[in-house]
Amino acid sequence: MNAIEVHGLRRVYRARTGVLGRKVKQVLAVDGIDFGVAQGELFGLLGPNGAGKTTTVKMLTTLLTPTEGQAHVLGWDLVREADQIRSHIGFVFGGERGLYWRLSGYDNLVYFANLYHVPPQMQKQRIPQLLELVGLEDRGDEKIQGYSRGMKQRLHIARALLHDPEVLFLDEPTMGLDPVGARELRNTIRDLQSERKTILLTTHYMFEADALCQRIAVINRGKIVAMDTPAGLKRHVQDLSVVEIETFGIPPEAVEHIRTLKGVDTVSVENRDQKQALLVHSGDGAASVAPVVNTLEGLGLRVGSVVVREPTLEDAYVRLVGGET
Repeated sequence: MNAIEVHGLRRVYRARTGVLGRKVKQVLAVDGIDFGVAQGELFGLLGPNGAGKTTTVKMLTTLLTPTEGQAHVLGWDLVREADQIRSHIGFVFGGERGLYWRLSGYDNLVYFANLYHVPPQMQKQRIPQLLELVGLEDRGDEKIQGYSRGMKQRLHIARALLHDPEVLFLDEPTMGLDPVGARELRNTIRDLQSERKTILLTTHYMFEADALCQRIAVINRGKIVAMDTPAGLKRHVQDLSVVEIETFGIPPEAVEHIRTLKGVDTVSVENRDQKQALLVHSGDGAASVAPVVNTLEGLGLRVGSVVVREPTLEDAYVRLVGGET
């Protein structure tokens, strides 16, 4: 039996628009998705902003009620047996809210352990273990107002594990962290997965999903457009090469023009420090470099370095979501 089973899950919001919010429109956030997560699997959910990732996680953690469809977590029905689900799951949402800054890390965990009805004797054993697991064993007595953002996020994970849940939901847990903090948090997630916890992870970082996840579902505009292992998703772009061209100030009309060139599959732009990189996915490989560079120079743009490389998971993602970010 899968730890998570989702069938035809759908969520519609009512949003107010217009002057003074007098108009009401229906917003389809999640549109009939299906997937399963095996016991002990680390499963990734990727998608652009507004694709439906967080809405899906909020439904599976019983924070939102589905409009249609069914889902089961550990065999319990998402709507009819929400109380049973809540006592067997933990969840972490990206950000710093949900902790008491004037309390120490240890006292925060004691407070939340009492909310989870963890017996005092078990708390004395479990809290030090969790602080060690997330690398805060030497900082547990300090007030968390002095913690870095990465330390607070690791404390969030410890909080979510107080009642030893079987399933853990991590919604963009490394969002906004510096590289060192993000790396430490990823190591913590690996440690959890090695303990055979079932983990559903959402992230914007393709390298993170590639390094951590056993399988990945790509969601776009509320629908799952692909689901496979990281290696399987990369096969979606095995017919392409990626041309990376460093330049400055690429106008939208230049991007649209390049999309019309022969052999070009998708085009996207990345901001890198004070420069931009144009990423062109092309079936023509190195032969596509000259037409693209000529187009940019013809529009009066300065061109820097040019690299042709093999596609990555991020390139597969860009192709699957049609270049959206």
